[in-house]
Amino acid sequence: MAATDTQATKASPRNALLVTLGEKFEVFRDCRPLALGIHKALLERMPEIDVGQLRTAMRTHTASTRYLKTLLLGKERFNLDGEVAGEITDEQREVANTALRERFKKAADRRKAEEKLRKDAERELAAQKQRQEKLDQLAARFKRN
Repeated sequence: MAATDTQATKASPRNALLVTLGEKFEVFRDCRPLALGIHKALLERMPEIDVGQLRTAMRTHTASTRYLKTLLLGKERFNLDGEVAGEITDEQREVANTALRERFKKAADRRKAEEKLRKDAERELAAQKQRQEKLDQLAARFKRN
């Protein structure tokens, strides 16, 4: 069994479809900016695709960090054959930039919150240890008497 077959069988239907699209079309494999309306061309070439799965797969692909970075840095969009099929507008670049900024900010906020929780847990553990040591010392004093 080839590596891609293994990936497709382990993946959810949405991801399996993305694996299939990556195998069939270089624009997906290389994560190049896609032509607007490319879903229509996909349905023409692959009528067996479930529209709902395609919609979900396209949303997953075009919302990925890798794709947004490509969109931000690119100038042209490409069709299924890898040919230029339009330009990326400044507005589209700004939308990608905003999405990436928000994503990176959320990730940084999440890391910061996790670090705070970790430090709080360490402090609480140290405080519990200190309380236990004091209790042990007090218990030892009463045993001597």
